[in-house]
Amino acid sequence: MTAAQADLAGARSEFNQSFAIDTPRVEDGAAIWRIARDSEVLDLNSSYSYLLWCRDFGATSLVARDEAGAPTAFVTGYIRPERPEALVVWQVAVDASRRGRGLAGVLLDELTARVAKERGITALETTVTPDNTASDRLFTAYAARHGAALEREVLFDGGLFPERGHQPEVLYRIGPLSF
Repeated sequence: MTAAQADLAGARSEFNQSFAIDTPRVEDGAAIWRIARDSEVLDLNSSYSYLLWCRDFGATSLVARDEAGAPTAFVTGYIRPERPEALVVWQVAVDASRRGRGLAGVLLDELTARVAKERGITALETTVTPDNTASDRLFTAYAARHGAALEREVLFDGGLFPERGHQPEVLYRIGPLSF
């Protein structure tokens, strides 16, 4: 067992004891927005968009709930229309008090397993900015755990964004996945 697999196994054990994995509900949108805002890394969308996300893309997204049922982590995704075998992961974030325990990896594994079973996906796509080392590690470790190839290429150059100084968004393609 690799160190990444051991960390994830430990996180799964803790997760099963103190968290529940669930489909997001519209009433979770505000908490998900706050977790994204407080990450200080993610591009923050409008609070309205998180409500819509929970309503329209709940089947391809997950939340982790604490003992009281409050969202403490989330992963949002969608099936890419032009590539229906690919799950696009939009955002992954963990509340600051819960970081460093492998919860993002647990959510990512659970989401892809569920969507693979329900929709037959065989690939995962996401974008990561060059300065987001946590996301780079998360998706690199995910590919390694699943024995899948990881390809990277710039999807959107920083100059395409209206705000100055936006870094490029690097597309990570992971696959083929087998479950």
